[in-house]
Amino acid sequence: MAFDAFTRRRLEKILDNYIEKKIPEDLKAEYKIIYKFRGETITLSQDQPSYRPGQRVVLPIAQFRYIDGKWNVYWKDSKDKWNFVEDIKPIEDLEKQLKTIDKNEYGYMWM
Repeated sequence: MAFDAFTRRRLEKILDNYIEKKIPEDLKAEYKIIYKFRGETITLSQDQPSYRPGQRVVLPIAQFRYIDGKWNVYWKDSKDKWNFVEDIKPIEDLEKQLKTIDKNEYGYMWM
């Protein structure tokens, strides 16, 4: 099932605000954070320059799955499998979950 139009717009606003604050102004030309909706799942990725000149690479950062009214956080392993982050408790507030992955105390997300 997918989010209704109102909910999706609200979530997009939350994500756009997060992205705007996440990347410093001087790096916005090179680095981008993108998100993709699929049903009630949001995948957050980082689009950045590749080591090959003129090419870019997209690295998955985190996946948020809305299950039973709460946002569950997942990380992607080297075998392209999404794994539930047991250290991050599912909660109802996506903004708080975004702040949680920024803490970096778990080491799952941002490199």
